[in-house]
Amino acid sequence: MSDPSAPPGTIGPVRTERLDAILGGLNDAQCQAVTATRGPVAILAGAGTGKTSTITHRIAYQVASGAFRASQILAVTFTEKAAGELKARLARLGVEGVEARTFHAAALGQLSRLWPQHTGTPVGDILESKAPLIASLASALPPPHRFVPRRDLASEIEWAKNRMVPPDGYLAEVVAASHVPPIPVELMERVYAGYERRKRAMGKLDFEDMLGLAVRLFDQHDAAAHAIRARYEAFTVDEYQDVNPLQHALLDRWLGGRDDLCVVGDDYQTIYGFTGATPSYLLAFQDRFPAARVLRLEENYRSTPEVLAAANRLSGRLGGYRKTLRATRPSGPAPVIRPVPGEEGEASFVVDEVRRLHASEGVSFEEMAVLYRIHARSEQFEEALADTGIPFQVRDGAFLRRPGPRAALARLRREGATTGSVAEATERVTAGLGFDPEAEPDSEEATRQSDLARLRGLAREFAAARPDAGIGEFLEELDRRFSAEESGRGVNLMTYHRAKGLEFQAVFLPRLLDGELPYRSGRNRAPVDEERRLLYVGITRAKRFVFLTWAADGRGGRSPFVDELTWRPSSEPRLASPSAAEPKAAVRAKGATPIGDPLFDALKRWRRDRAERDSVPAFVVFHDSTLAAIASRRPRTLSDLRTVSGVGPAKLERYGQEVLAVLDRN
Repeated sequence: MSDPSAPPGTIGPVRTERLDAILGGLNDAQCQAVTATRGPVAILAGAGTGKTSTITHRIAYQVASGAFRASQILAVTFTEKAAGELKARLARLGVEGVEARTFHAAALGQLSRLWPQHTGTPVGDILESKAPLIASLASALPPPHRFVPRRDLASEIEWAKNRMVPPDGYLAEVVAASHVPPIPVELMERVYAGYERRKRAMGKLDFEDMLGLAVRLFDQHDAAAHAIRARYEAFTVDEYQDVNPLQHALLDRWLGGRDDLCVVGDDYQTIYGFTGATPSYLLAFQDRFPAARVLRLEENYRSTPEVLAAANRLSGRLGGYRKTLRATRPSGPAPVIRPVPGEEGEASFVVDEVRRLHASEGVSFEEMAVLYRIHARSEQFEEALADTGIPFQVRDGAFLRRPGPRAALARLRREGATTGSVAEATERVTAGLGFDPEAEPDSEEATRQSDLARLRGLAREFAAARPDAGIGEFLEELDRRFSAEESGRGVNLMTYHRAKGLEFQAVFLPRLLDGELPYRSGRNRAPVDEERRLLYVGITRAKRFVFLTWAADGRGGRSPFVDELTWRPSSEPRLASPSAAEPKAAVRAKGATPIGDPLFDALKRWRRDRAERDSVPAFVVFHDSTLAAIASRRPRTLSDLRTVSGVGPAKLERYGQEVLAVLDRN
């Protein structure tokens, strides 16, 4: 052990074996990072390269070598869970006393101690949620904006505050950043200003205020700044690519012009731009600290060479510091990149592969994940898995628990004894919640609108199949159809953002369509560079199996990222990727929809128009597979049409004559 009486920066009688033990098991690049104990250091840690182990061992080496005492080190993480993991790993290395906190926890601790001492006033209580203060402000908005989820308005306020933009500067910042708020900018400015007024009147603070007040304290009270700088001599900041301007301002105050700073991050995994996070601080680290050491971790311990070959194909377009992940694991199966027959066929493909991997490859359900761009996409896979009895767990946002369906179901339960059909009651309730099939909302509101449309479709299907059943029976049917979810068990369903930092044996990345990834809602399109990084994050979650699919008949065509993934130098391993350009006969042989068939296209146009008239998703009218069967068999009478799979009595009565008319015209 180091000599506790030795001053920082000196190496006392440290046992060589102690330092060797800390370096044990690390590769050369990790050892270089761990032994760089002083001065500015940037560790560019690619996905699966042992980032947490590296920074843990580096902090342990700083202490064991005598460079710093444990109490002089502040390690900043982005979650309390990550902070706890860091401290637990340090303890296993024999190091106690290092402070590991999130930015917010560190700021609150410093404010609680120093603010009253230097200002003579209390800090104030922390708001648990912005929603109560926003609620009445949102309710006063004109329709349909009053129905936007309160959390979306809260997120927009956080976006502004994380960029250190007050209400009177909000309009200019939105224009300068080409940012699209969830509601018209002048309405959002009104909500933001009203929220700040109410918060001040209550004497409350929100989470962003913790950081802002700490910055103000250190700027206005030199003694407070000196106390912090005397306490902490060295800083480590994890996930540095996701730091926002407010967090970086606080870090600057902590440093006070010093440079014992180690930052760890991967600009290829910058996916939180919508919160105000920016990789610019990581990318400009050497500009700020010309003497900084920049070290790359590229040996990947998570994924097979085949998975990494696919991820590396995107890396040339990700910008920033160039990194090429190198596999340390043995070879595995090639990634599957292929079109599938429609959205329903895509869900069936995922279910079939989940069952195959579980039965033939021994992969547990918990080691599989289905990733999607927005929460609204979970419903398709929830229902498909539930239908086959495969357990699943939805991370943040199961269909029936999301704001739109949850509010609608609560109202339907209250209306359980009202007159009218299930479909009519559901349409009335969803209309009251702001359902607008013509809306062009942002991504979060798109989820709510899509969920309300889906609920309407489910109600229509139920009413057609069971016209005499009531609302109570409809609610029971919904519970049954989505009943396979189990806490902590089963296939993981989550967004790309939620998957960051996780890993699985098998990862499914469906819906690779233009408009889905990169995402587009109405006139708004997400930044293509960040969307590409989302796909990179998705691929690099996989240890062994990865499946990238898209509906061959999807509106807008396949994602442009598919072309980037399927290009390869001749020296790279071949991917299992039947392309959309393969012969139509081969696609038909696999059971796909008849791409390019004029009759099938005509039936799809009719379905689209009918779905728009009924204000329901297109698949509620007929699934692609049903339209494909109709196009193939060309029934001429209602009796013939009734024999097609997917055409039940209710749909025959509702759509039969219109379908026959389309067939007659083509």
